[in-house]
This record gives sequence, C-alpha cells and structure tokens, in this order.
Amino acid sequence: MLRSHNIIRQLHTQTSPSHIPSPTPFVPDTKTFLSLIGRNLSQHAAKIPTWESLFSLKSMQLRKLGVEPARTRRYLLWWRDKFRKGEYGIGGDLQDVKDSVAHVRVVELPADRSSRTLVGPDATKKLVVNAPPDVPINEPKLRSLKPVHGFKVQGAHTIVGPFVEPVKGTGGSIATVKVQEGMWEQRRGEKIDGGERRKVQVRRKRKLEELRKTRA
Repeated sequence: MLRSHNIIRQLHTQTSPSHIPSPTPFVPDTKTFLSLIGRNLSQHAAKIPTWESLFSLKSMQLRKLGVEPARTRRYLLWWRDKFRKGEYGIGGDLQDVKDSVAHVRVVELPADRSSRTLVGPDATKKLVVNAPPDVPINEPKLRSLKPVHGFKVQGAHTIVGPFVEPVKGTGGSIATVKVQEGMWEQRRGEKIDGGERRKVQVRRKRKLEELRKTRA
C-alpha cells in the first residue's frame, strides 16, 4: 500500500493538469467508479485511492501501478473520458442517494397543453423520478424533477429498467436502484479474425493456405 502511494506521488509530478469532474451522489468515490465500470477493475481500487489520481494518471502511469493488460487501461480511460463529459451508465444521473441506494417512483403530471396527444383537460403523463418514497411531493416539486434516464413506466404504474428492484407492497410503482459491480460494463465483443489489428494479416494467411491446398 505504501509503495502504491509513493508511486502515485511521483507520477503526479509528471502529470499535466486536466479537467477533474466532481463526484456524483451515485458515484462518490474511486472504488464505486471502478466497481460500476466492471471488467474486474475494482481490484485496482487500492492502487488508485483518490478521485484526483483516477482522473489524472496517464496510461503509462497506470501501467506502473499494475493496471494490466493494455486493453483494460484503454477501457478505463474511455470510461473516464465519458464521465468527464457527463455521459453516465444506468443510475448515473440519480441525485438522491443514500448508502449507495436510490429510490425511484412513478409520478403523474398534467400533460403538456401543447402536446398533440392531449385528449382532454384531465390528461396526464407518467414519469419515473428519483425521490424518497416517504417524502410527500407537491406539484411544484414534481415539476422540478427530471425523469431518470433508462427507466420507464409499463402498464398502469410499474417501473421497468435495468437493475430495478421493486419495493414490496407498492405494486411496482416504487423501486430501488443499488450500486452493483459491473452495472456500466461494456461487454467485449467476440473478435473476428483476431480483431481489427490482425484482421488483414490473418485473412491473408488464410487465403495463402487455401491457395496452397488447391495447388497440392
């Protein structure tokens, strides 16, 4: 542990300043970030203990800290760049979070009067918002809440979406979303002919082998 801290201090002196985004309620620290993006990166949390180091260390510096292989570093840097731009995975826009758990609930608002789908004065629209279930919300408060990305209302009042856990006794109108390992993980696709880097070489060898067999 001490060795990792010493390396980080040395590497920071070589790192040029860059934009370091603020943590969010759903992603408050390095350990959570690494856990969310998956690919077993959470095992490196002790090597990158601070938020500043997470967003400032370069690929070669991460390599010195033991983040291997190279594709894992590229993946980490890719997610780091997305987070800087405010591009989050599921749950990333949740603001009311306690102990890594957020509540989402269905609310009903008067439909937009300018909407072409308006069918009458009592028409409403249903949204999934991030709000504690035990806090009453009046209409002005409802209007200030933004719909949560990645979730929708199915049927009368059932929340559907990735990693949603309905709260018992609510009929699906209230649910929890909890930080989990790999929630934001981008699965590696199956490599075809060795991947992009080796594709030409592999296909050329295959063609030569086919020609050799036809001449035999």
